[in-house]
Amino acid sequence: MNQLVFDRHRRLRQNAAIRRMVRETTLSVDDFIYPVFAVEGENIKNEIPSMPGIYQFSLDRLDEEIDEVVALGIPAVMVFGIPDHKDAVGSGAYHDHGIVQKAIRQIKARHPELIVIADTCLCEYTDHGHCGVIVDGDVENDQSLELLAKTAVSQAAAGADIIAPSNMMDGFVAAIRRALDEAGYIHVPIMSYAVKYASSFYGPFRDAADSAPQFGDRKTYQMDPANRLEALREAASDVDEGADFLMVKPGLAFLDILRDLRERFDLPLVTYNVSGEYAMIKAAALNGWLDEKQTVMESLISMKRAGADLIITYFAKDAVKWLREG
Repeated sequence: MNQLVFDRHRRLRQNAAIRRMVRETTLSVDDFIYPVFAVEGENIKNEIPSMPGIYQFSLDRLDEEIDEVVALGIPAVMVFGIPDHKDAVGSGAYHDHGIVQKAIRQIKARHPELIVIADTCLCEYTDHGHCGVIVDGDVENDQSLELLAKTAVSQAAAGADIIAPSNMMDGFVAAIRRALDEAGYIHVPIMSYAVKYASSFYGPFRDAADSAPQFGDRKTYQMDPANRLEALREAASDVDEGADFLMVKPGLAFLDILRDLRERFDLPLVTYNVSGEYAMIKAAALNGWLDEKQTVMESLISMKRAGADLIITYFAKDAVKWLREG
């Protein structure tokens, strides 16, 4: 009788120790960036209803969140702000005493070693909720660039280690790089939201940051989810303009785009595990439909496997604790 000849792949899966030894992709605490939401007021720690476990903090309560992040060894936070005043041009975004600027100064004074990334956008600060200046019912690109550049410089002046522009205006990296350099912040890198899709997965974030558009949508400046080649053009433009990091947002629904960028560009690559992705897993876990730990870690490893060097995620604190458990 002829013996069957075939590969024995299962030999390398037979126990946990062997599986660890041959594991191709791993997660570590250094992979994570944790988003934080700073809000004006006093003694505020508001849980975001659509994002269980995530809170808005007033500055007098912010230290408790940042102290925990540092104690866990997470290397970086991304700071978002919710102002107490909004106007047509989002002036709170670039005011020296804006909520993000105050939060950055406070964080850096207490934890100078923590990397603070400033979200650089206008939507949280405009009364219309769009990411720039409105002219004739649409976001005017070049006027918006001027305000973005002012915002970036004010955030760098407050002590931000990295500027992360997210509004998807054409030329935003070039405008911000020039403004930072002219203001003397040549050492401050730009983490560009190079490929940001007009996604339904952002819904819970708009609750967290009070940034929903008051009319229309963002489809004239954020990308169509159906497009792949356009993402490569967007990323190439940002590389040419001086970006230091490239980001793909959202994460899970766009792993193919993440892989495309990894194969074509050698800059550090970031993905954002966005609020809707967080909320879906949380809701399923709270209903007993999914194992939260296993699902989260599988989701995060998929982003790393697709090519991400860094992952912005609301699960960062939990993920670090699970990694420590082994």
